[in-house]
Amino acid sequence: MTTTGIARVTGTLTPVEGRYLLGAGANHFVSDARVGPGEAISAGELFISAAVSCALANVTLHGTEFGADLTGASVTARSERDPEDSTRYRSVVLTFSLPRVPSATAREIVDRFTATCPIYNTIRRGGEIETVLLPSEL
Repeated sequence: MTTTGIARVTGTLTPVEGRYLLGAGANHFVSDARVGPGEAISAGELFISAAVSCALANVTLHGTEFGADLTGASVTARSERDPEDSTRYRSVVLTFSLPRVPSATAREIVDRFTATCPIYNTIRRGGEIETVLLPSEL
């Protein structure tokens, strides 16, 4: 992510059907389609991974502000596709485990996450998305 708040990820096809090479800045990684080789992370898993990453960043930031003991802290995400509309997820659940943080402090940390994480809030409230098709070389 740049300091302007604009992120960019580029993906290209590979010779392996259902496998893609993704790049974000200097970072490169492989992703597989649901019907691909099944060895690498899938798009759906990447989607909820972004929420987990943002959650952990917030837990660290706000937990540190409270002086909380974050030993053993974790966040798990689970998504469920909508069986009546395969073009969307019916639900995404984020489960926070803050075993060494008092309940009231843990609730405040999670509340600050939900108030500030752009990924969580885009999932929750929706946001603009568009597609752009570049001109063909033919």
